[in-house]
Amino acid sequence: MSQKKRTYVLDTNVLMHDPTALFRFEEHDVYLPMMVLEELDNAKKGVSEVSRNVRQVSRFLNELIESHGNGHLSKGIPLKNPDGLELGRHRPRGLLYFQTEANKPTSQNFGSVIPDNQILMSVLQLREQKGRAPVVLVTKDINLRIKAKIHNIPAEDYENDRALDDLALLYTGVDTLKADFWTKHPELESWSERGRTFYRVKLKRDERWHPNQFVHFGDDAQVALRVLDISGGKAKLQIVDDYQSNPHRVWGISARNREQNFALNVLMDPEVDFVTLLGTAGTGKTLLALAAGLAQTMDQQRYKEIIVTRATVPVGEDIGFLPGTEEEKMTPWMGALADNLEVLASPQDSSNWARQATNDLLNSRVKVRSMSFMRGRTFLQRYVIIDEAQNLTPKQMKTLLTRAGPGTKMVCLGNVEQIDTPYLTETTSGLTFAVDRFQHWPHSAHITLRRGERSRLADFASEVL
Repeated sequence: MSQKKRTYVLDTNVLMHDPTALFRFEEHDVYLPMMVLEELDNAKKGVSEVSRNVRQVSRFLNELIESHGNGHLSKGIPLKNPDGLELGRHRPRGLLYFQTEANKPTSQNFGSVIPDNQILMSVLQLREQKGRAPVVLVTKDINLRIKAKIHNIPAEDYENDRALDDLALLYTGVDTLKADFWTKHPELESWSERGRTFYRVKLKRDERWHPNQFVHFGDDAQVALRVLDISGGKAKLQIVDDYQSNPHRVWGISARNREQNFALNVLMDPEVDFVTLLGTAGTGKTLLALAAGLAQTMDQQRYKEIIVTRATVPVGEDIGFLPGTEEEKMTPWMGALADNLEVLASPQDSSNWARQATNDLLNSRVKVRSMSFMRGRTFLQRYVIIDEAQNLTPKQMKTLLTRAGPGTKMVCLGNVEQIDTPYLTETTSGLTFAVDRFQHWPHSAHITLRRGERSRLADFASEVL
């Protein structure tokens, strides 16, 4: 490689966030200050994901040291890919160094935060030893990066965990066709099957579509199409089902805009096992997912029950422990579910007795579960709704999605502009990862809902506040 070999000094929060960070720097060397090992030792106890990550880092370090044998640690340990760890094309080829000498007194003033001071002092000391070889501090702590820049120390954020560079590049699940689409495809085949119309077109260079992507002309009066299959340079398209008109309501709910109609198309399709819905507050994510789940659980008997879960991250101050069973503890977190069930279970023309009977029936089929007890479970023929999925890490998302057994459908809902979890950003959220990684899979679908349908007050507040 033409790039000069560097030494990356890793801060504790990088390893807490991603235990495999040790092996992500390809041909460059990795250096761990003694203060980082101290902080890892202090954080190893507990059942949180951070504590588990710290223990995994300790196991990786122990494995590397044992594989090094009797060699002196000051000469560096070859970074070997651990057994069973998939890192893609890139393999670690650098060396791992530990701080083996105490920090020397310095005239630089680093403030009073002792761990940060020690790490910055060890970086300065390492720079003196390395001479001209570049030394870079890698940390997720913005303030530490600022402090490093003040003292002319190169500092970077850890970016290997990003799903993509910019949220604007995230797959939306919808594409707009140009007005000359039909004339550009004179070879187009069309046929009808079971009351539905299909087309097959040869893909042009600018038509980079994915399975279950929706394409339209930007005008509600014109036809909208769904990409069913892509093979041999050709795409099979189907005219979308219309859930905007009253005869095709889903559990009494009809789509109010184009994107909601697209969402109901994939939510009601048994061939789509995984659906992600992104959208700001009031776009109808929870209502659509719940209506489709009730229709397929109660009417079509496709699923045995609906399971609803969410990341329990408070917006403000934590209110402390909650009493009761698992379901009772989750009740305060499930206000959105209760609000939407009230809409779906309360037809205007029914009596109080009928409404109560409907509520009792729905409560027997809609189960609220905590994420804390998901590991080891397998869901068979269940319709699973994961709400507030933007607060999940990629690892938590993987844990939940791998719970799916035969006949189960997973629906993830979220708004990546409302992340409440520390160290997670729009580009590193588990929901963003899921949207990006599943876009090519023929049994998944994603829709970004654009238009709010809650009220004129909510729409105006979203724009101006």
